[in-house]
Amino acid sequence: MSDSKKITLIITRQDNPESNPYEETFHIPYRTNMNVISALMEIRRNPVNANGEKTTPVYWDMGCLEEVCGACSMVINGKPRQSCTALIDKLEQPVRLAPMTTFPVVRDLAVDRSRMFDALKKVKAWVPIDGTHDLGPGPKMAENKRQWAYELSKCMTCGVCLEACPNVNSKSSFIGPAPLSQVRLFNSHPTGAMNKNERLEALMGEGGLSECGNSQNCVQSCPKGIPLTTSIASLNRETAIHSFKKFFGSDYEV
Repeated sequence: MSDSKKITLIITRQDNPESNPYEETFHIPYRTNMNVISALMEIRRNPVNANGEKTTPVYWDMGCLEEVCGACSMVINGKPRQSCTALIDKLEQPVRLAPMTTFPVVRDLAVDRSRMFDALKKVKAWVPIDGTHDLGPGPKMAENKRQWAYELSKCMTCGVCLEACPNVNSKSSFIGPAPLSQVRLFNSHPTGAMNKNERLEALMGEGGLSECGNSQNCVQSCPKGIPLTTSIASLNRETAIHSFKKFFGSDYEV
């Protein structure tokens, strides 16, 4: 392709959390193998919009640049995804970039994902080891369980599944697919299972499983291909069993 070829980006910008969003268009030189991040870096090097006006560099989050950290999530041509793996050659032109709407905007394309991290705290998505003394080798997981648990562990808290979910919004307290799947992951761990009932109780309260509409948008949009709806189905069964045991007593068999 010609070195003079330009690509066009239409970016939804916002100066601060309280200001109104607006669109700004940029024309930048095309290079082979460009991704959205490299296009944004080009704008940062020369922050001049399509009208030839000097402007502020576009602000966005990024970290690993290899689809591991989840920080660079944004809406690209109407679809939430990772900007580090979004190749310009495979995107419809002009490329439209916008921040995710599920989370509050910090500035331009960067959002505050605290809602998701608070949900992970609510469900205690960790294995509680205090580290004050050596506990020796940990328990081993069965191979068949370890294989599917590894798939769940790929979650990078990017927030894409929450953005795609119609039940996660400003009027809903639903914690979203990612925290639900993490409950299944940590409940499957031999040590994490010590807090299994606490996690299930959290899912049975406000914002939990009952607010999932089973649209399955989450599993279709997850960049890691995590079986989120499988986890949600499994947790529905687990919470039902937990409810029966609470009602009839801990010795009740399902």
